[in-house]
Amino acid sequence: MNAVAGEFLRAVALVMVIEGLLPFLAPARWRQLLFTIAQMESRSLRTIGLFSMLIGVAILQLV
Repeated sequence: MNAVAGEFLRAVALVMVIEGLLPFLAPARWRQLLFTIAQMESRSLRTIGLFSMLIGVAILQLV
């Protein structure tokens, strides 16, 4: 496996760990959050996703 593939897999693994924290630590709150997100309009979700990606790209550029 080359270095790029290894780094990519590490990044995916880190995302999975971070994503798993809330359901592990507070499953009831996580369920409530999912219900709230399911009620949101698509435009709002897209806006949140866009800002999340932009912040992620900015952090990557800083690191």
